[in-house]
Amino acid sequence: MKTTETPAPVPAEPGVPVAKVGSPAGPPPKEKKEGTTLNVFSHGILVIWAILVVLPLLWAVMTSFKDDSSIFGSPWSLPDRLHFDNWSRAWTEANMSDYFLNTLLVVGGSLIGTLVLGSMAAYVLARFDFPGNRFIYYLFIGGMSFPIMLALVPLFYVVNNMGLLNTIHGLILVYIAYSLPFTVFFLTAFFRTLPTSVAEAAFVDGASHSRTFFQIMLPMAKPGLISVGIFNFLGQWNQYMLPTVLNTDPDKRVLTQGLVQLAVSQGYKGDWSGLFAGLVMAMLPVLAAYIIFQRQVVQGLTAGALK
Repeated sequence: MKTTETPAPVPAEPGVPVAKVGSPAGPPPKEKKEGTTLNVFSHGILVIWAILVVLPLLWAVMTSFKDDSSIFGSPWSLPDRLHFDNWSRAWTEANMSDYFLNTLLVVGGSLIGTLVLGSMAAYVLARFDFPGNRFIYYLFIGGMSFPIMLALVPLFYVVNNMGLLNTIHGLILVYIAYSLPFTVFFLTAFFRTLPTSVAEAAFVDGASHSRTFFQIMLPMAKPGLISVGIFNFLGQWNQYMLPTVLNTDPDKRVLTQGLVQLAVSQGYKGDWSGLFAGLVMAMLPVLAAYIIFQRQVVQGLTAGALK
């Protein structure tokens, strides 16, 4: 019986590609078509979403430079000329300058306090094991699920009994307590993604726990701090319910209270052009903060996923 011998494969020369027998030349045309259709659909949804978000902002800015007759007569047309007196009237006559200053003091103080206290608590909960660690962590998580409306009445009496009603520092303390649960939850997950070798090397060199935290771990957590700071800034800057209940002094009002007061101050004869100018004034710091720190926000949100 004769056996047919299979010739040995000839080694390919260097630099010459070897074609694989039986392997498909590329992806099926159907899959490529489905991928293109999905990309077109997703990009179309993003374009529609961008239009829905950007158009109201542009319309508000455009309306802030119109007079009242143009706002009602031709709301979608461009202003015949730029009425900068709307902005000056809202800033001076409507006391938007005082409201703006009060908001900066409240939000600035509460944001600094929230980041400092929240980062310290999150670092301890993320890096140290001690009895009650999980219990304290879940207490903060429970604070996120507690509706703030259920606490308004007892919160009013607590703040009043402490002598902090209608004060800037009382509102700052309430804002800090309101923002701490989310801050601790966010930063605890972020601190767990940071390498432990750097902190261990600092301990070997004789650094204390406080020095290791403030000089080493806290700078490494900068993307997470910026991300949670932006979210807290948005929530605290646009907060209306808490200052309405706890801040009834007209001289201590914040921007959200000032905009409502500007809308109802003249009854049926509202200063709509001044109202839109004040609205744009309130929006500008939020937009500027997000535009400046948008890259750090994305880095902070994706740090855990990329670890």
